[in-house]
Amino acid sequence: MAIELLCRKIGMTQIFEESGEAIPVTVLEASPNLVIQKKSVEKDGYSALQLGFGDRRPSSADKAQQGHFRKAGVSPKRTLAESRISAEDAEGYEVGQEIKVEIFEKGQRVDVTGISKGRGTAGVVKRHGFAIMRRTHGTHEAFRHGGSIGAGSYPGRVFKGFKMPGRLGNTRSTSINLEVARVDAERGLLFVNGAVPGHNNAIVRVRSSVKANHGS
Repeated sequence: MAIELLCRKIGMTQIFEESGEAIPVTVLEASPNLVIQKKSVEKDGYSALQLGFGDRRPSSADKAQQGHFRKAGVSPKRTLAESRISAEDAEGYEVGQEIKVEIFEKGQRVDVTGISKGRGTAGVVKRHGFAIMRRTHGTHEAFRHGGSIGAGSYPGRVFKGFKMPGRLGNTRSTSINLEVARVDAERGLLFVNGAVPGHNNAIVRVRSSVKANHGS
């Protein structure tokens, strides 16, 4: 289990290597995460760190939240999230400590988790990649329909999990085994090779990849 750093997705761009190769990257704002609370196996049943990201006005937090942040000795944060780590790793962190982007390095493999963009209700072609029906004799208005969804006799029902139209996106999604293209510690930026889930300004969680030794 590794620290999941909270970051804000800025957007995509490209950077150039010394060889002249252009690499498409996603730029993440990785401002320091503050340890707000420590969870322990003895007290809470599991080991984790509660991290805070992004400043907010104290007046926008209710009294309970203000007391929670005051206990940690930090200013109110906009986003709170727990990062599961082992009890041994948790001993190396203290409440109020900053966790910066330097925990990552160029060439490292990471997983990025976020909420994917919501696409609303979509048909089977867009949602599942179904092929469009041939525009030839006998095919009329059903060019993008899903076709038959079951027999009229046995079993006389639609099987569970059948791919059909429905809501697309707006779900928790993880892009795994992405390469860190650049770390800008001075500006608190993390450049990740490729695309990550979520819209611009969305909050994502970055951790060391669980499949780092399985290739790209």
